Amino acid sequence: MRIDKYLKNSRIIKRRTVAKDACEQGRIMVNDKVAKPGTEVKPGDEIYIQFGSGSLRARVVSTPETVRKEDAAGMYEVIE
Repeated sequence: MRIDKYLKNSRIIKRRTVAKDACEQGRIMVNDKVAKPGTEVKPGDEIYIQFGSGSLRARVVSTPETVRKEDAAGMYEVIE
């Protein structure tokens, strides 16, 4: 699954266009490499996101195409 779609489906970032912009600005890394919006993620990958006021490091647990709001937090586990 594309990183921009994953971030939107997992509710880490609310809109896919915002996730795309963050990738283009170099604020998202997958497995310690700068990610483009089309970078594929799979279970086991580590994602690092630099927000304006902080950062998040998470591990991908699952990549379902559709997910309910209640189940979105189960798509990743926070590392730091």
